[in-house]
Amino acid sequence: MSWPPQALLTVSASRLLRDHRVVFAGVGVPLLASVLAKGRHAPDLTIVLEGGIIGPRMLAGKLPVSTNEMRAARHAAMLTAIADVFLLAQRGCLHYGFLGAAQIDMYGNINTSVIGPVERPRVRLPGTGGANDIASLCNEVLVVTAHEPRRFVERVDFLTSPGHLGGGDDREKAGLVSRGPSTVVTDLALLDFEPESKRMRLCALQPGVTVEDVRTHTGFELLVHPEVCELQPPARAELDILRELDPGAAGEG
Repeated sequence: MSWPPQALLTVSASRLLRDHRVVFAGVGVPLLASVLAKGRHAPDLTIVLEGGIIGPRMLAGKLPVSTNEMRAARHAAMLTAIADVFLLAQRGCLHYGFLGAAQIDMYGNINTSVIGPVERPRVRLPGTGGANDIASLCNEVLVVTAHEPRRFVERVDFLTSPGHLGGGDDREKAGLVSRGPSTVVTDLALLDFEPESKRMRLCALQPGVTVEDVRTHTGFELLVHPEVCELQPPARAELDILRELDPGAAGEG
């Protein structure tokens, strides 16, 4: 049996979120995975959005594509100023920061600004928004993205949001006291970061995927955990909730 790539990465990402925690979610797959986690196994997970929105209850089938939409604040427990949300992150109150990436390198640095030289970029992307703050301040950062060589690059074209910078203790030396990126979830695999070098490392495969498949789709030399396991496929209950939230994400029932 095969599953749509977005279903694989969304379900796998949602399983990382624990109950009674707070997640600062970007719109798109991070928000979709967060809402799925609330509906499946973490009913007391609190979702925070960049627009100063704390604890919203999303309307199935109508998830916002921007935090500027009023439906992003549906049934929210609190509406604050944007600065207040980042102050909560700075004070260590936000357990997870949940981001997407146009490019990510072997140390978990993220680019969402430009592709190509800054002076003459081939592609202009949305930019940082609050992503740099999320990556810098939240206790732990989770990244979700499609697994393609053009996304997984040896060095990002522009460092929008810091990961482990140049590896080792570079993040700490830069004055970033939070843990930084811990996990990258894709439609092919789940990856972590080797504790000493802070280089990205393959630790689990999506169903039917091989280590060589992941290496082929990664634009740098990937470390491999000595015990690579296979992730559990999406359960029927997870797909049912996902289909209700976003009919296009789960495929046909």
